Amino acid sequence: MASISTTDFKNGMAIDLGSDGLFQINAFQHVKPGKGGAFVRTTLRNMRTGAVVDRTFRAGEKMERAFIDKRDQQYLYRDGDGFIIMDSESYEQQTVPVETMGSAGDFLREGDTITIQFYGTEIVGSEMPAAVELTITDTEPGVQGDRVSGARKPATLETGLVVQVPLFIEQGDVVKVDTRSGEYITRAG
Repeated sequence: MASISTTDFKNGMAIDLGSDGLFQINAFQHVKPGKGGAFVRTTLRNMRTGAVVDRTFRAGEKMERAFIDKRDQQYLYRDGDGFIIMDSESYEQQTVPVETMGSAGDFLREGDTITIQFYGTEIVGSEMPAAVELTITDTEPGVQGDRVSGARKPATLETGLVVQVPLFIEQGDVVKVDTRSGEYITRAG
C-alpha cells in the first residue's frame, strides 16, 4: 500500500481508511483559516455501501491510498441474488451482488460488456457508459395528431426498466437512455 498525504488528494482517488472503510474522493477543499492549523474538507463516497459522507482531515495527514483495478467483464445473466459476469480474458465467472452493481443492472442486456471495479479480489463497484441504446418492448401506441409538446408516456425497455418517453415513441423503437438518471435522451438511429 502507498501512503499519501492530504496534499496528494485528487477527485476520483480511492483511499482506505481502515476500519472506517474504502472511500472515493468526490470533492475536496484545502482551508487555511486566519488562526489555527490548515485542514482539508472532503466529500467521500463509501465504495462498498454507496453512502456519501463529509469528513475533515488535518493538513498533511497521512492515509493509505487504495488502488482500484478496473476490468472489462461480460454480463451473462441475472441470478436471483446477483449478476453473473465473466472475465473476457480468463473466462472465469463471478457473481456480483445486486447492491454492488447498483443502478447499472437496470441497463444491462445479456452479452453486454461492463467495467467492474476490484479492490484486490473484492468487487467494489461498476461503471457504465453515460448513455445506452435500448429497444422499447412495450408502450401505448402513438395517436396521429397527438403531438402535445412535452407530454410523456411510460415505456418498458428490453431490460425491464420503465422510462417516460415522448408520445411519438412506439414499440420497437431504439432509444438512448441516460444511465445516471434513468431518463430518456433521444430516439436512436
